[in-house]
Amino acid sequence: MNAVKMNEERLMQVILAPVISEKSTRVADQNEQVVFQVVPDATKPEIKAAVELLFKVQVKDVKVANVKGKVKRFGRFFGRRDNWKKAYVCLKPGQELNFVAGE
Repeated sequence: MNAVKMNEERLMQVILAPVISEKSTRVADQNEQVVFQVVPDATKPEIKAAVELLFKVQVKDVKVANVKGKVKRFGRFFGRRDNWKKAYVCLKPGQELNFVAGE
């Protein structure tokens, strides 16, 4: 890892869930990238270290995007979904993440 030792407890909480959508599936097939929902205050080095720790793969690059929450309406009442952060994790060639494997 880096010269800065990252807290392993923190790394276990950085990744919330994989993003499963048409776009994320297309990105995974074309660019060897995986898309995750991460905590809003996560940094790129934290995300990289968390993926390498949890999935035992090598990460080449991380890109992040802040997603604005949508305004939704229920009858005459308006509400807003929470903002969240999305991480595009690019894996080194030959690396693969398989969420379905029962290991």
